[in-house]
Amino acid sequence: MYPELGQLALIIALLLAVLLSVVPLAGALTGRDSLQAFARPLSTGMFVFTGLAFAVLTHAFMVDDFSVAYVANNSNSMLPWYYKFSAVWGGHEGSLLLWILMLAGWTLAVAVFSRKLPSTMVSQVLSVMGMICVGFFLFIIVTSNPFDRLLPNIPADGSDLNPLLQDIGLILHPPMLYMGYVGFSVAFAFAIAALINGKLDAAWARWSRPWTTVAWAFLTLGIALGSWWAYYELGWGGWWFWDPVENASLLPWLSGTALMHSLAVTEKRGVFKSWTVLLAIVTFSLSLLGAFLVRSGVLTSVHSFANDPERGTFLLALLGITVVASLTLYAFRAPVVHVRSRYGSLSREIFLLLNNVLLVAATMLVAIGTLYPLVLDYLNLGKLSIGEPFFNATFSPMAVATGLLLGAGIFSRWKRTDGGWLARKLLWPLAVSVLVTTAVMLVYGGFAPWAFAGVFTAVWVTMATAWDLWDKSASKMGRWYGLKRQSRSYYGMVFGHLGLAMVIAGATVVSNYGIERDVRMVPGGSAEVGDYTVVFNYIGERQGPNFRAEYGEFDVFLDGKQVASLHPEKRHYPVGMSVMTEAAIDAGLFRDVFIAIGERISDEAWAIRLQYKPLVRWLWLGSLVMAIGGFLAISDKRYRIRVRSEANDPASTGETGAAGSKPAEANA
Repeated sequence: MYPELGQLALIIALLLAVLLSVVPLAGALTGRDSLQAFARPLSTGMFVFTGLAFAVLTHAFMVDDFSVAYVANNSNSMLPWYYKFSAVWGGHEGSLLLWILMLAGWTLAVAVFSRKLPSTMVSQVLSVMGMICVGFFLFIIVTSNPFDRLLPNIPADGSDLNPLLQDIGLILHPPMLYMGYVGFSVAFAFAIAALINGKLDAAWARWSRPWTTVAWAFLTLGIALGSWWAYYELGWGGWWFWDPVENASLLPWLSGTALMHSLAVTEKRGVFKSWTVLLAIVTFSLSLLGAFLVRSGVLTSVHSFANDPERGTFLLALLGITVVASLTLYAFRAPVVHVRSRYGSLSREIFLLLNNVLLVAATMLVAIGTLYPLVLDYLNLGKLSIGEPFFNATFSPMAVATGLLLGAGIFSRWKRTDGGWLARKLLWPLAVSVLVTTAVMLVYGGFAPWAFAGVFTAVWVTMATAWDLWDKSASKMGRWYGLKRQSRSYYGMVFGHLGLAMVIAGATVVSNYGIERDVRMVPGGSAEVGDYTVVFNYIGERQGPNFRAEYGEFDVFLDGKQVASLHPEKRHYPVGMSVMTEAAIDAGLFRDVFIAIGERISDEAWAIRLQYKPLVRWLWLGSLVMAIGGFLAISDKRYRIRVRSEANDPASTGETGAAGSKPAEANA
C-alpha cells in the first residue's frame, strides 16, 4: 500500500505543478490578484506531496521492502542503515526523485522568501518554476517510476548497493550537487519573468543575485565533495579526471560564475542586461544538459545512473523545449532591455566583461571536448577520445588569464580608471607575487613554465585581494573599524577570490610536483615516495557488515621518524561479486601520503600504489572557502530591504549605485 501512496503523491504533485504553471501566470498577465494569490499555496502543496513521495520511498528502503523493484536493485538486508538511507538516491529513479524534491524545495523557498517582491514578478517566477517541475514530474512518472512493484515474484533479498556508493560521499555529494544544479532554475525563472514584463533593472538584478549566488555556492560544494570522494574512494589518487560527467557539473559552474559577476554589474551600473539574461538561460540549460549526460545512457561512466534510450529522448526533448522557447523569447525581448552606457578601457566594467568572455570561452572549450566525441559517435563518423592533454592545454591558459585579469580588476573603478594610478596600485602586489612564486619554485626544487604561471596567478589574486582589503580598511577610527564597516557582500567577494587562489595553487602544485609510484612490495619491505619511506608490515583480514576485507599495515617515516601508520583495504562484496580498493591517506595541510593496495602478485608480494600529493587539500579547502564566501554574500543586509521601483531607482539609469549599496561598489 505504501508504494502506491507514494505514486499517488507524485501524481497529485504533478497536477499542482500544472496549476502552478498556468493559474498565477494568467493572473499576472491579466492583472487579477485573485489568481496570483494561488502561487504560494500551490508551491507549498507541490512540495508537501513531493516530500511525501520521498518519505514513502525512504521507508521502503529502511524496512527492506524488496517488493519495490528500485529497492530490490539498490539495497540489501545486510546493508547498514545509513547506506540504506543514502541508497534512496543511489540509482536513477531515486536520484531523480531527490532532484525533483529539491526543485520543489527551491520553488517553495522563492514563495516564502519573496514576500517583499511585487506580486506580478513572484507569480511569473513561480509559474516558470512550475513549468520546469511539470517536465520533471512527467519524466519520473512516465519513464522512471521509483515505486514499480515486483509482484508476485518478490526476491528474498536485494542486489545490494554498488560498493562504490557505500561511502559518506554518496550521503553528501549528490544532495549538494543537485542543490546547485536545481538552484540555477531560480535564476532562469527570474530571467524569463523579466523578459516577459520587460523590467530588467537594478532591482531585478538584486532579487536574482542572492538566488544565483547560493546555487553557485551549493554547486561549488557539490563539485568539491565529488572530487574528494573520487580522490580517496577510487583508489587512483586523482582529484579530477576530465570525465564527461565531471565536466557536466563544471559547465554550469563556469557559466554560473560569469552570471554572478554579470548580475553584479547589472545591479551596480544597470548594464550587461542582455549578457545577464543570456547567461541565466545558458547556465540552467547546461544543468539540464548535465542531467541528460548522466541519465541518457550516452556515456559509460562510474557517475552515470541510467542506460535507457527512452529516458534520454525525454530529457533531450525537455532540454530542447527549454532552450528553444527561452532563446526565442530572448530574441524577441532582448531589444527592449538593451542599454547604452559609456565606460573607459580600464574601467571595472571592462575587466568584468573580459573575465566573462574568458569564462564563457572556457565553458565552450569544455563543452566541445565533452560533446564532440559523442556527436561523432552518434553520426557514425568514428570514435574519438578527448582526454587530459586537450583539456590541460586549453583550459589552463584560460584559468591563468582569468586569474590575472581578476587581480588587476580588483583595483579598477567604475566607468573609468586612470592608467597611471592603476599601474602604481599594482606595483607592490606584482613585486610580492614574483618573489613568493620564486620562493615556492625553490622549495619544490624545480622550475616549470606552467607551474610558475599557476602559482604566480594564485599569489597574484591573493595579494591583490589582501591589498584591496588593506586599502578599504583605512579609517580615522582605526583599521578594526574600517574592517567592520565593510559589507558582508564585500567579504563574500574576498572569501571567493581567496578560495579561488587556493584552488589554483593546489591544482598547480599537485599536478606539477606530485609523485606517483606503483611498486611491488612484500611484508617487511620498504619503498620511497618523495622524502618519505613506506614500510609494509603485514596483510590481515577482517569481516565487515556486508563485505570481507584484506587490509595492510604500512608505517610512514620522514627522516627516520614515524609520522603515520596506515591501513588500506581491498574489500570483497559477495552479493554483488565485486571488489573495491579503499585507500589509506595520511592527510596534512601541505601534503598527503596516499597508499592503495592493488592485486596480489604472488603468495607474498602485492602491487602497491604510493603517492605524494603536495597541497592537494587546498583544492577542497579552497572550494569550501569559496562556498563560504557565497553564503556570506547572500547574508548582506541590502538583500533584506524592500527594493524601490525602477522609476525611483537611480541605479536603473546606469549612473549611480542602488539604494543602500554604497559598500557594494567593490562587490562585483
